[in-house]
Amino acid sequence: MKLVDSYAFLERLYNLIYELLEYRDRARDEGVEVVPIRTSAPLVRYGFISMLKGGVIMDVTNVKQAEVAEDAGAVGVMVLDKLPYDVRVAGGVARTADLNIVVEVMNSITIPVSAKCRIGHREEARLLEEVGVDLIDESEVLTPVDERSHINKWEFRTPFVNGTRDLPEALRRIYEGASMIRTKGEPSVTVSSFI
Repeated sequence: MKLVDSYAFLERLYNLIYELLEYRDRARDEGVEVVPIRTSAPLVRYGFISMLKGGVIMDVTNVKQAEVAEDAGAVGVMVLDKLPYDVRVAGGVARTADLNIVVEVMNSITIPVSAKCRIGHREEARLLEEVGVDLIDESEVLTPVDERSHINKWEFRTPFVNGTRDLPEALRRIYEGASMIRTKGEPSVTVSSFI
């Protein structure tokens, strides 16, 4: 798909979403009970991810770094509690970023904001979804809650990204609902591809 075609497609998708929202509002006005949908459609999961393709998602820990990343042309930012180097130096447990900082970053920039949650920690992922991040990274960089059981990502509206070492692991993450796969390695140098 050419870039011009993708913009036309996104414009049609934008119009469709607003038409659907208008139908929902009319149904509510007529007294029809509208059931909230907890899972996102594949088009939303993979359409958003494809917009990040070929760009850089910068790791940030505060609003100032996020603003610099946006000014430098990043397609998104990943809000972290500590940068990977700082985690290795400090040792200890690496957790998801403070939700207050995530919200401050979201309110200060216009590009998509992502955040990491620990492997297997559904509640961290649920909190990140509730504050409104655009992408959740179930990350091996943070201290895992459960080494073997990853989050069932189909239960969430927000798309997920996972790191993998090889094709079988990538297929497992896709089966669990990951929208984007990145290679594992040095956390600050990541190559991503969309599903």
